[in-house]
Amino acid sequence: MTATLTTLPTWHEGETFIQEKLGVAERMAAVGQRVIRNHMPDQHRDFYAQLPVIVLGSVDPAGDPWATLLAGKPGFLSSPTPTRLDIAAHADPGDPAGAGMRDGDPVGLLGIEMHTRRRNRMNGILTVGESGFRVDVDQSFGNCPRYIQLRDLDFARDPTQPFTGVVEELPGLDPAARAMIGAADAFFVATYADRAERRQVDVSHRGGKAGFVRVAEDGTLTVPDFNGNLFFATLGNIVLNGKAGMVFVDYESGDMLQMTGDAEVILDSPEIAAFQGAERLWTFRPRRILRRAGALALRWSFRKDGWSPSSLMTGDWAQAAARLQAAELSKNWRPYRVTKIVDETPTIRSFHLQPADGAGLLPHAAGQHLPIRMTVPGSDKPIVRTYTLSAAPSDGLYRISVKREGLVSRHLHDTISVGDVIEARAPDGNFTIDPYGTRPAVLLAGGIGITPLLAMLRHIVYEGLRKQRMRPTILIQAARSKSDRPFEREIADLVNAAQGAVKWIRVLSDPAQGEEGIDYDTAGRIDMALLTRFLPFDDYDFYLCGPPSFTQALYDGLRSRNIADERIHAEAFGPSSLKRTLDAGAAVSVRPPPSTKPVPVAFMDSMKEDRWTPTSGTLLELAEARGLTPEFSCREGSCGTCRTKLLKGAVTYIREPTASIADGEVLICSAVPAETGPDEENVIQLAL
Repeated sequence: MTATLTTLPTWHEGETFIQEKLGVAERMAAVGQRVIRNHMPDQHRDFYAQLPVIVLGSVDPAGDPWATLLAGKPGFLSSPTPTRLDIAAHADPGDPAGAGMRDGDPVGLLGIEMHTRRRNRMNGILTVGESGFRVDVDQSFGNCPRYIQLRDLDFARDPTQPFTGVVEELPGLDPAARAMIGAADAFFVATYADRAERRQVDVSHRGGKAGFVRVAEDGTLTVPDFNGNLFFATLGNIVLNGKAGMVFVDYESGDMLQMTGDAEVILDSPEIAAFQGAERLWTFRPRRILRRAGALALRWSFRKDGWSPSSLMTGDWAQAAARLQAAELSKNWRPYRVTKIVDETPTIRSFHLQPADGAGLLPHAAGQHLPIRMTVPGSDKPIVRTYTLSAAPSDGLYRISVKREGLVSRHLHDTISVGDVIEARAPDGNFTIDPYGTRPAVLLAGGIGITPLLAMLRHIVYEGLRKQRMRPTILIQAARSKSDRPFEREIADLVNAAQGAVKWIRVLSDPAQGEEGIDYDTAGRIDMALLTRFLPFDDYDFYLCGPPSFTQALYDGLRSRNIADERIHAEAFGPSSLKRTLDAGAAVSVRPPPSTKPVPVAFMDSMKEDRWTPTSGTLLELAEARGLTPEFSCREGSCGTCRTKLLKGAVTYIREPTASIADGEVLICSAVPAETGPDEENVIQLAL
């Protein structure tokens, strides 16, 4: 029969729809031709022959897909030719998938071996025989081992004996079915596509942490779709016809919960960002539900340390809900409890923070800072400071690593203990990194400037392991002495985990207490001469953080080597703000000039008003002169702490801000009333 099957384009419209959304369609066109075959390689044929179970997807006469598992003694699957798989088994009488296993029906197959995490997929056309059936190959391809938990298999009874137990048809998901789904760390899903030439059926494995499938009160299931091979066979089929069949297996009892119903792919939702590791979601609304207690002759036992590393790198629905709740509080000051304190060096101390108000932790971007508010002795009002987060978004905590050198930092070092509560607002800042970039990243850290770059490095390594594609990264870290260099063990562990994708160059200006090649890699400072020694100048993205003179000198040196301004990213808090030179031909942001005449300003929340003049300074300074106490930190337009709603009027900036500004907002530390036309009156109203 295989000879009569015409070879179809590898991907159909549903699959290419999602691939195009992600910008990978061109790449996947080449990948598909290479990995999707019309035959089984010998490795797959040998693999199937050793299995005692195979997952099958079929479509019943009503057009509803079903997924099931067929068991037998090893050898019940055999492949006499590369284009044929013989299966010495029949569907049990009560198995709903059996209705779609007639002569000539298309089916999907998945061979999976949980104790080795191997799996291969195939679809083709079924031919019924006396001892079972055969499937002639339409498409055959391998699958990666991710999200499969390690389980050891055993037989509870002779798999050649058909199941004759009770088949329950449920009107809806009862408590037992909900509990089964809620405890599941895996399921199998069948989908199909009706192409112009013929129908193709697919069946796939989905895995995650226990409870990764959410069950709503109305019975709707929501499933996160994690990073995978970009085939999108399951989701592409759903895009085309909105149908799916699911089977959940209780591996200890052999119970099977089989459902068929309506499915929908969700490409845009706040829940996608809230669920760690999710890149899409899809929903399933069952129309028919069957439970067959003990139907499977096999049992699996969970191995010690059997969790897939990929599964453990994903989130759960409780965390997602908490993150969404946190997003609603993003403009508020919230209490965070200090859960751990670590001395990184004699002068740098890390504080680990978790929410103390019952809401979740709002995910941050690696490199962002955390505004905190504290009342310190000798101050009559709370002081706001911003400290860079040194943890990655995936770490599940906020960590600020603080050098003891100012009023608030001394208070943190000398007074704050584990269990104390610190007020903080949502993380902010634009000094961030794309962990998926293909251009190598060079991280240049001077002293305490390592903190945002450490967060970036943690993010790059985590996402590289999760997606199995690591961004090449070079970290050059400078410190005065070995004892002054923080995070040594942590960075070494990250370099080791990156398996060659991350290079770490340690620079000491005072190497007296260390040994070259063991405690440091070179003596001196990070400057252009050092970069020339260690870095073959190529196509890099540079990330700089350190003291103002360090950052400016490196920026100027890189620009002198014709490194584009847009390739040089720098931390820009307060006095570390960079003086940049634009690339030739780059668009220059043109703002209106400051007003040359007085402008009335109303502070609406406090019901006060004043008149700004060209000698009044910024709107922050005007508010302070009027007796108001707006929150601020950097006074340079970089931290975003002074964001205020602009209710009316036109403003401009005397310093170009680097913090993000939404429509209807103004950074009052750098803003003044703007010049308007001769016949226009400018009246400023602020929500202060």
